[in-house]
Amino acid sequence: MTALAWAAAVSLAAWIFLLFGRGFYWRTALSMNTARMAAEARAPRAWPAVWAVVPARNEVDVLPRTLPTLLSQAYPGEFHVVLVDDHSTDGTAEVAERLASELRLAHRLRVVRADALPPGWAGKVWAMQNGLRHVPDDAAYVLFTDADISHSPTSVQALVARAERDGLDLVSLMVRLRAESAWEKLLIPAFVYFFAKLYPFAWVAHPRRRTAAAAGGCVLVRRRLLPTPPGLEAIRDAVIDDCALARLVADGGGRLWLGLGDDVVSVRAYGTLGEIWRMIARTAFVQLRFSTVLLLGTALGMLLLYAVPPAAAIAGLVGLLAGAPGSLAALCLGGLAYAILASTFVPMLRWYRLSPARSALLPLAGVLYTLMTLDSARRFWLRTGDHWKGRPYEMRRP
Repeated sequence: MTALAWAAAVSLAAWIFLLFGRGFYWRTALSMNTARMAAEARAPRAWPAVWAVVPARNEVDVLPRTLPTLLSQAYPGEFHVVLVDDHSTDGTAEVAERLASELRLAHRLRVVRADALPPGWAGKVWAMQNGLRHVPDDAAYVLFTDADISHSPTSVQALVARAERDGLDLVSLMVRLRAESAWEKLLIPAFVYFFAKLYPFAWVAHPRRRTAAAAGGCVLVRRRLLPTPPGLEAIRDAVIDDCALARLVADGGGRLWLGLGDDVVSVRAYGTLGEIWRMIARTAFVQLRFSTVLLLGTALGMLLLYAVPPAAAIAGLVGLLAGAPGSLAALCLGGLAYAILASTFVPMLRWYRLSPARSALLPLAGVLYTLMTLDSARRFWLRTGDHWKGRPYEMRRP
C-alpha cells in the first residue's frame, strides 16, 4: 500500500476505537428537556432554596432577552438572582434593575458590583466569587449561569429535580449555542461535538470514572461544597472555569451530571469566522496545559482523524481512474474512515436541527479548529494580547 493508504488505515482504526471505546460520546441521548423533566419528576417534600449567580460584563445587548427568563422562573421554592456587575461601562447594572422593576420581580434580584480584580484571579472566576459571597450559607444550591443564557420557565425546577432525584452535587447543561450564520452552522455544532469527545458525557456521570466537566453557561452546584471562605479560591486562576469547577466538586467527593440542554439556549452571536476563531484561540492552548508536546500531538491527531480520510478517499479515486497502484486501498480505507466520522456527527446535527448532509463538512471544521489551536499557542509564545469585553486577556502559565 502507499503511504497515504497506510495513514488512512491508521485513521480508520482510530475511528473504530472512537466509535465504540470513547463512551459513545457522539450520541445525544444524555440531554434534558427541562419542561419534560419538571413535569415528570416527583416533587420533593420541600423545594430547596436556590440562588443564581450571573457574572455580567457589558451585557446590555443580551440582558433584555435573557434576564427576564431567569427572574421569571416557575420555581416552587425560594429563588433569588445575584447579578455581578463586573466593572461594566455600558450600564449593565442599571438595565438589570430596570428589567426587574418592570417585571415586578425586583425582590428576586440583587445587583452587586465586583471588587477590583486582584492579582492571580481570572476575571470571570472573580465575578463568580463576588456573587457567591452574597449567597447565604444555608442555601441548598447555587446556579452559575451566564448573562447570555435564555432559560425555559422550568430550568431551575428541572435542574433541582434531577439533582435531588439522583443524589447529584453538580448538574450542568451544555446549552444550545446559536447556530444561525453560515460560520456558526459549520463550527458551533462541531465545537459541541469536539467537547463531548474530549469529555464524554457518560463518563462525567459515571461514579467510578475520573472525568470531570461542566458547561459554564448553566451549572447547578450544592452550596455546601462551596463554603465561603474559601469559595472558588482553589480555581482562582482558571481560564476554563467550568471544567475547573467540575474538578473542584469531584475532588470534594461530589457526583456530576452533564448533558445537552434542549430548551436552554445562548443568544450570543458568533456570526463571523473571526469571532469564533478568537473565542477558541483564547483558551485552546490553556486546555493543553501550555505543553508543546500536547500541542503537536493534538495537531497531528486532528489531521490524522479529519484530514487524512477525505484526502485518501479523493486521492484514491483519482489514482484509481489514472491506474495508479495502491489507489484502491486508499479509496476504500479513506472512504470507510470518512463514512464513520461523518456518521458520528449526524446525531449532533439533528440535535441542532440541521441537515445530516452537513456531516460531510466535519473535516473542514476539524482542520479549522486545529489551526485555531495552533494560533492559540502562537499568541501565548509571542505574548500577543487579546481582549474580552474591553479587558486585556493574557494566558498565564500555571
